[in-house]
Amino acid sequence: MAGKESPRQKMINMMYLIFIAMLALNLSKQILQSFGTMNEELTDTNIELVERNNQFMQGLEEKAQEQAAKYQDLKLKADSIREVSTGFYNYLESIKEGAYLSAESKGIERNNYSKLDNTAFYTERFFDGEELKPEGQEFIDQMDNFRNSFIQIASTDPKLVSIAEEVNSKFDTGDIDLEDGKPRRYLDYHYKEMPLIVGITKLSLLQSTLQNIEAQLLSTMLEGKLKIEASLTNFDAIVIPDKNAFFAGENFTGRIILGKNDKTLKADKVIINGLELDEESMQEGQTLIKFPAGRIGENEIEGEFQFVEEGEVITIPVNSKYAVVPKPNNATISADKMNVVYRGVSNPFTISFAGISANKISANTPGLKKGKTIFDKGRKKTLNGPSDYELDLTKLPAELRGKTRVDIVVSGELPSGERVVSKVPFRIKPLPTPFGSLDKRNPETVTKAELKNSVVTATFGADFDFDLPLRVQSFKITIEGEGSFQCDGSELSGPAKRAIERARRNSLVRVSDIRTRAIGSTTEVSNALPASFTLM
Repeated sequence: MAGKESPRQKMINMMYLIFIAMLALNLSKQILQSFGTMNEELTDTNIELVERNNQFMQGLEEKAQEQAAKYQDLKLKADSIREVSTGFYNYLESIKEGAYLSAESKGIERNNYSKLDNTAFYTERFFDGEELKPEGQEFIDQMDNFRNSFIQIASTDPKLVSIAEEVNSKFDTGDIDLEDGKPRRYLDYHYKEMPLIVGITKLSLLQSTLQNIEAQLLSTMLEGKLKIEASLTNFDAIVIPDKNAFFAGENFTGRIILGKNDKTLKADKVIINGLELDEESMQEGQTLIKFPAGRIGENEIEGEFQFVEEGEVITIPVNSKYAVVPKPNNATISADKMNVVYRGVSNPFTISFAGISANKISANTPGLKKGKTIFDKGRKKTLNGPSDYELDLTKLPAELRGKTRVDIVVSGELPSGERVVSKVPFRIKPLPTPFGSLDKRNPETVTKAELKNSVVTATFGADFDFDLPLRVQSFKITIEGEGSFQCDGSELSGPAKRAIERARRNSLVRVSDIRTRAIGSTTEVSNALPASFTLM
């Protein structure tokens, strides 16, 4: 049978609500891994909640069959609640599945949480610039429908007023007032530019919250008819840090609450990490904690709540973990192609600062600009994510002329207001020497007809991972037994073609002095390497 959610389940949900509300964008890989672990716990809890509510409905079905006059009306109302709850739950699940599939399409496994850092999925799904897409409006409409339906059901019973208030608060889609006084829309605040695994965890938390509220609503409606255990022996304790991660040298700050969150409860004794807390720490419904954050990495909080109930000491274990991360002082600055940058092309970069949101990061280097262009399966794509940059060297900035190195300088503002600066040097290299070819091929043998109808081409080769086309301006062709011929453009001249007709079979043909020019760039390109063929 179901009723109010189990204390352990509700406490876990409340813990993650505080964690996620304090989330900074651009988390480190370690923190992304932590969110993946949180999502696993939430997912397991959701499975338990769904099963618990299913058992409740099954028990109510049996009672409605046995005592229709007493339970049939309640059964019909419970069916209405289940229909609304299941619809919204499945809708949230479909978004999570879409997020996972987007990662799998890039070869990233679902449990590789440190790689689930793409911030584009929710932004592209819900937003078109600053406007909401139909999918974004659908999310708001789904949540509004769930909230309004539950409030309507709860408004019919005075005992359910507090639940209605909780639903109205936890599923409010109105603007969120920030400390800077500028309100943000619900979807902007919770999902815009949000890493993939963080958004999945938020969706799992919504699912957990609605399952808990469904159980709470059903059990309250059934009060006096179906009972669930509510003894202190079923309580768990939750540690709620004031933020999701701490820098080395900081104090860990947070609070411990009981899952029931009953403000009339006050512990008789609380022991954390071997130390008994003072009387001032134990308040109504919660216990405040403060101690040094400890070493960098994952740390544990262990202890217990002690209550005296009818002369017997009831002990509730406290078990939780938190992460301590180094204070960021170096930005992640990487050229997408390699560890150097080339003159004559736009070099894509990925720039981020662990623990600092994208809107608090600035990069200042000649030629560096936001957004970047990539080529995916031959198609040109423009990316404008928070970490996407491009160093445009198609026209070398005056500050970099004659230089063989460029420093990418990035600064960021920590949550404390402190500014940190990071600088990474990259070598500036000239464009590589291209390779000469016929129609972008390098055959060992060629027929006279093929050679006469071919054009001389030049490419940088497969190792040069940029899309910079070359135009052949002139070349020299030497035909064994016939001499050399200068040709303008990329096609053979008339005399060269006639010489090919006269040439003997197995004659060696060599194309050299291939002068080229880069299309779309002012950078000079070296003559292409010669190409040789044998006439068939």
